Amino acid sequence: MTYDERDFDGEQLDLEERQSLRRVAGLSTELEDVTEVEYRQLRLERVVLVGVWTSGSAKDAENSLAELAALAETAGSQVLEALIQRRDKPDTATFIGSGKVRELRDVVIATGADTVICDGELSPGQLRQLEALVKVKVVDRTALILDIFAQHARSREGKAQVELAQMTYMLPRLRGWGESLSRQAGGRVGGGAGIGGRGPGETKIETDRRRIRDRMAKLRRELKEMKTARLTKRQERTRYSIPSVAITGYTNSGKSSLLNRLTGAGVLVENALFATLDPTVRKTQTKEGRVYTLTDTVGFVRHLPHQLVEAFKSTLEEVSEADLILHIVDGSHVDPFGQIAAVREVFGEIGANQIYEIIVINKADLADPEVLLEIKRREPHSIVVSARTGLGIEELLAMVAHELPRLKVLVEATIPYSRGDLVNRVHLSGELLEEEHRENGTFIRARLDAALASQIKALVSGVNEARQ
Repeated sequence: MTYDERDFDGEQLDLEERQSLRRVAGLSTELEDVTEVEYRQLRLERVVLVGVWTSGSAKDAENSLAELAALAETAGSQVLEALIQRRDKPDTATFIGSGKVRELRDVVIATGADTVICDGELSPGQLRQLEALVKVKVVDRTALILDIFAQHARSREGKAQVELAQMTYMLPRLRGWGESLSRQAGGRVGGGAGIGGRGPGETKIETDRRRIRDRMAKLRRELKEMKTARLTKRQERTRYSIPSVAITGYTNSGKSSLLNRLTGAGVLVENALFATLDPTVRKTQTKEGRVYTLTDTVGFVRHLPHQLVEAFKSTLEEVSEADLILHIVDGSHVDPFGQIAAVREVFGEIGANQIYEIIVINKADLADPEVLLEIKRREPHSIVVSARTGLGIEELLAMVAHELPRLKVLVEATIPYSRGDLVNRVHLSGELLEEEHRENGTFIRARLDAALASQIKALVSGVNEARQ
């Protein structure tokens, strides 16, 4: 097999290690001790899906449930059945109506399912009541996505971000013993507190909540420190005027494959949702020699849990602080326009909707040509590519080079050999048009940013004055 014939997915440096992290079946999700929050995994084995169709077309509702099935499979589940109910809004008590609950219970019994996954975020009360009626574990979409993130997080920062998001979600959903959520005794003494229940003692649920809040505070402090380190790296790139290009888009649209195709980064590529959580930054350059960075970021999804957006804000700043966004779209997906809208919704949340955006329609080798034409018609600033075959990659690189922030100052100067650091900065962050080694230094003709141009002009002026 030749180099060009095989799929270009980099070196797959961590695929074997990631595959060793598959789910261990049979883990309980009951919070027996608060320390289990750190290692909490959902027992998702044989599942039934249930959704409420409140708006849009029937196709939209089916697509949402199909995506939920893909999420469940990514988490290691076997999807047995899917149910959907047409309602104006979800039932406030049980998410779906009482008649549908009975039907859901019958399906659970018939299929032998051990978990029900709801296509939406349920309140603590809805979770409890639905679980009491169907008599198996009930999980909502938010908990499912958080669980997938927990499986895929690898860096210290990624793990801390996911843990914080999980705790934020779990805090209002802690369960105690029965309805009382309390160890306090009954009786008439002391206003009903009873023996052992007087004074400022804490209930177990209060103790759990306090310990979780303490852990959340610690995680926030750690993430703040990590954010400072990330900011320092970004400021270093800004100092040298190195433009930043963020590769982002819907989950499983081919972002990591594209980064590997463009830079040979060796990032994990897997046909699974949220395969990439930790941003990968790689340096590359245009044909003219101008250096810029490409950043592969976490994928987005419809109804991305707010807890995750908050927890991952420092990571998502790689998108909001970029000079250019490559918005990757899966051209072979059944609803590419829905995916585009979902991603742009997150752009709005993180303040990235004003950054110049190129729509990169990926997986052209699998897509319907008519769909590709329709996307291009609706999105004029777009390009069709295939990270797998290399189609359109050269055109994309040319488009990126053209859209990078323009360097405005043309400089012609001879830089003394003692200031090789400045020549290096010209190579890193400028557009070098001409270079020649002369007797008294390195002659350069280049387009530079104003700060570097001013520094070089001041140096040359000082050297000339010293000679006079």
